[in-house]
Amino acid sequence: MKRVFLTGASGCIGHYIAETLIAQTDCELYMLVRDPAKLQIDTNARPGIHVLHGDLRDIHQYGELLSTIHCAILTAAAWGGQQETFDINVTKTCMLMNLLNPKVCEQVVYFSTASLLDREGNRLKAAAHMGTDYIRSKYDCLSQMHRMPVAKRITVLFPTIVLGGDETKPYSHVSAGLPEVQKWANFARFFSLSGSFHFIHARDIAEVVSYLVEHPPGEPRQYVLGTQPYTVDRAVSELCKYLNKQTYFRIPLPKWAVNLAIVLFNVQMSPWDRFCLEYRHFTYADAVTPAAFDRPVYCETLSDALQERGIVPKSNVSLSSDHT
Repeated sequence: MKRVFLTGASGCIGHYIAETLIAQTDCELYMLVRDPAKLQIDTNARPGIHVLHGDLRDIHQYGELLSTIHCAILTAAAWGGQQETFDINVTKTCMLMNLLNPKVCEQVVYFSTASLLDREGNRLKAAAHMGTDYIRSKYDCLSQMHRMPVAKRITVLFPTIVLGGDETKPYSHVSAGLPEVQKWANFARFFSLSGSFHFIHARDIAEVVSYLVEHPPGEPRQYVLGTQPYTVDRAVSELCKYLNKQTYFRIPLPKWAVNLAIVLFNVQMSPWDRFCLEYRHFTYADAVTPAAFDRPVYCETLSDALQERGIVPKSNVSLSSDHT
């Protein structure tokens, strides 16, 4: 029986991974969480589920356990505050990997972010110099992995825009804001903007992780996680169609118009925000979903995401009310 160590189980992605591993595998699962009260998972669903009340700052206390672990899944991350972010995302994460026994550990599934990569899958140098604390810490951690005793066992996942969350799981940042799209759709439908992106639901991420736990990959050991790419215009068009809003014409917005709006409305932008605005196309030729591993895809389109989030067009709501 495989012994799996999961960090960040109380987060959005962590919840889905824990639930999927509990349901689909017989692994002995150890979940490290700072606040067990935030873990909305049935830990009595089957034997072999363990909740460890602790923090990555004190990861050394789990050294004996980590030496017996077959697979470590590292989703935990700090997002703000330079000292804490680099301590958790770099120092303690590297310490955890160094505590693993290379003679026992089959795989480390490490979560990075696709924002670090250019369209060819290489690391963006801009991320190291202009990135937020979170982005730079993820860049630094990747740069150190080749020194790890388990370096050849590390599988790096680069999620694109993450969706997910419900009444028992915390929402991702993007999913939390999805209900607001109905407010700005009336404005956005009249404009055309250059840009493209991918997204992926946390449940689909969990499907990929579950497969990798059971089937540690050979080379290469890194995957960008995302659906087929969406242009901004396609996303707006699909959004308007879903919301039953007509799009009669689209006015192209050149870069100078966007930059002018930023100045006129005094929009505060970090160097990384400015870089992303100029770069625009965060797309990757080799992005994968669970379909790449012959697993079902839960959320494949923007319409799927809107429906899954419980967003209902107003016309449908009123129609439903008429029948009650």
